[in-house]
Amino acid sequence: MAKAVWNGKVLAESDKTQLVEGNIYFPHDSIDREYFRSSTTISTCPWKGQARYYTILVDGQENSDAAWYYPDPKPAARAIKNHIAFWRGVEIEK
Repeated sequence: MAKAVWNGKVLAESDKTQLVEGNIYFPHDSIDREYFRSSTTISTCPWKGQARYYTILVDGQENSDAAWYYPDPKPAARAIKNHIAFWRGVEIEK
């Protein structure tokens, strides 16, 4: 079971994660949505496609663009469709 934790709160928890390029992707249905706010940030990966981001908000503290996902990944990355990954200080516990 993997957990994504930031500021003492569990953001996501699942035993059905995907590992891609050293990042653990959690199923969207495993996140605690109360901590997530949509961001306008977009980035592009040549083989995964266009990424969108979430800002994490926990106990009044904000972690901008700390989570990302690929709403419509390219075929080579289809395993991470409907999954979300973390960075910027979010700890992943396995």
